[in-house]
Amino acid sequence: MDAYNPRTVEEVFRDFKGRRAGMIKALTTDVGEFFQQCDPEKENLCLYGFPSEQWEVNLPAEEVPPELPEPALGINFARDGMQERDWLSLVAVHSDAWLLSVAFYFGARFGFYKTDRERLFNMINDLPTIFEVVTGSAKKHTNEKLLVSNHSSKKSKSNSKDEVDDGIEEEDEDEHGEALCGACGENYADDELWICCDICEKWFHGKCVKITPARAEHIKQYKCPSCSGNKSARPS
Repeated sequence: MDAYNPRTVEEVFRDFKGRRAGMIKALTTDVGEFFQQCDPEKENLCLYGFPSEQWEVNLPAEEVPPELPEPALGINFARDGMQERDWLSLVAVHSDAWLLSVAFYFGARFGFYKTDRERLFNMINDLPTIFEVVTGSAKKHTNEKLLVSNHSSKKSKSNSKDEVDDGIEEEDEDEHGEALCGACGENYADDELWICCDICEKWFHGKCVKITPARAEHIKQYKCPSCSGNKSARPS
């Protein structure tokens, strides 16, 4: 199938981004559904991401060798044997490894030379990993919930390298600037609504969770789609 046989660096990267987006959905906005499908009573299950930005939990392919590298087997078996956050983080790490293996499988299959492989890796490396998105490892530890203007954040970014212990406020502002959206995995940008879940403390673009500035002003405690179990919000 053409959808599974990208032949250029750009096509492989597009394939990578689609699969990555699907797996991020499974581990963030669709996490309730993903958790339910990973029943430990079932056989070895894998998490698949597709170029269409969709995801699926299913048994591995039966053919040997398979058409594509297979994801980690048996992710469902550990579901109830560890903390949910730790389990999701572990699945995220294996998902990152699978995405790289698929991308470079295509690169090997279609004869990418060193320069093309390097360009592909650099394009992939510019995106935060699924693990970074799921764990929020690149962002804040603050109780402040909304950030509509980025003026103070930009200032803290430029000064953060020279100001190590210059107060909690400056540190929090810099962390805001380095935050990644828990839905789409992209960075904070100027003049965007930015809202933090009071439960899991992950940050989200307002547009990704369908929160407007007017609505945000009246929210006393915000719960993201994952924590509220609401599957209706999707990245736009």
